[in-house]
Amino acid sequence: MASTNRDYAWLVQEDRVHGDIYLDPEIFEEEMERIFQRGWVYLAHDSEFPDAGDFRTSWIGLQPVILTRDDDRKVHVLLNRCTHRAATVCHAERGNARVFQCAYHGWSFRYTGELAAVPYADGYGPDFRKEAFGLRRLPRVDSYRGFVFGSIEPGGASLREYLGGPVMEQIDLFCDLSPSGRIDLSAGTHRYGYDGNWKLQVENTIDGYHPNFTHRAFFQGMQKAMGVKMALFEGSSAGLNRDLGGGHTMLDGREFSRTDDFSLRRVEMIKLMAKPYYEALADRHGETRAEELLRIGGTHMNVFPNLMLLQNQVRVVRPIRVDRTDIHVQPALLEGAPEVINTMRLRMHEQFYGPAGGGNPDDGEMFERVQVGLRASVDPWLFIGRGRHREKVDDDGTRYGQMTDELSQRGILHEWRRRMLAEYLEER
Repeated sequence: MASTNRDYAWLVQEDRVHGDIYLDPEIFEEEMERIFQRGWVYLAHDSEFPDAGDFRTSWIGLQPVILTRDDDRKVHVLLNRCTHRAATVCHAERGNARVFQCAYHGWSFRYTGELAAVPYADGYGPDFRKEAFGLRRLPRVDSYRGFVFGSIEPGGASLREYLGGPVMEQIDLFCDLSPSGRIDLSAGTHRYGYDGNWKLQVENTIDGYHPNFTHRAFFQGMQKAMGVKMALFEGSSAGLNRDLGGGHTMLDGREFSRTDDFSLRRVEMIKLMAKPYYEALADRHGETRAEELLRIGGTHMNVFPNLMLLQNQVRVVRPIRVDRTDIHVQPALLEGAPEVINTMRLRMHEQFYGPAGGGNPDDGEMFERVQVGLRASVDPWLFIGRGRHREKVDDDGTRYGQMTDELSQRGILHEWRRRMLAEYLEER
């Protein structure tokens, strides 16, 4: 595609960004190519297609793909596009199938991608070779702790290099709450969308400044019902906002949880109500680590560009167009945990993030208000400078600030700028 020749270094500055990056359809098309087609993108969790012949459909930006598992349990990622006339060949979100048949002209493909049959094949003549018309495969597929990523780009950093140690450490915190070390996404998916740009959700997921205002009614209700004050998101909180590099960011409540009454009470409650679960964690990790895992309760992290892990859920951002975004949210059950623990996780998920939840609808409303406000072009800039004067660098190289700082927004958008500039600078 032709470059927009936009000056991305000007559109995304150190402490502010121009509204065009959320409004311009040409920029949207270009970021689908430069970000989603040139790096690792999260596709699915392997618990969603565990057995031979299982499949799960997904997306890389705007491109539809099918994840399948063969008889050796190897994962294949295929473009969901018939090699004849481009119709999609699989429409179910998940299931089990040995063959995918295109409903347009009947071409059939094996679950590993090979073209299996062509109706009235004699019409193609003696030079037609079926092996040349299999479903196209992604050049690179890899996973970490069951999270499957794909890349259309054949070269570049490995998945582990792309994620980096701090991100993998947080994924470990998320998965190690399971006695077996594995999560399970079989509980279902909440789907919703909003009329706004996809980056608004990515930025908001790691925004520790908004909860006490956007979700005020929910927090007040929690305090009244349970006597729990949400102090994590206050300006004096010991919680941190952290830039992990590469556009990956997190809200870091690890230090806060050491003295937070609710976090400490959670550990004691689980010891009482699910002692075998606690003992299983202690056997696997030791008591100190087991109590740390329970106290922290997972992670709150964004893996750029489209994956978010939030305590007890997996959230995936799917861009549709410049002003439309779909979100898929899946409660993460813990493999090997007793029913009471997974039921509690489901109820907590529904309480805040479900369709009738007390918090999640608030965010969608804010995104749509932002998208409307962006059209007031008298002042097209958005300020993301909060806390810039007090950023620090940790021993592991990550940058951190206070929970309510906008360090994460800067980390996300500066990485966005870097990716968008790469080809543009080469062409110049």
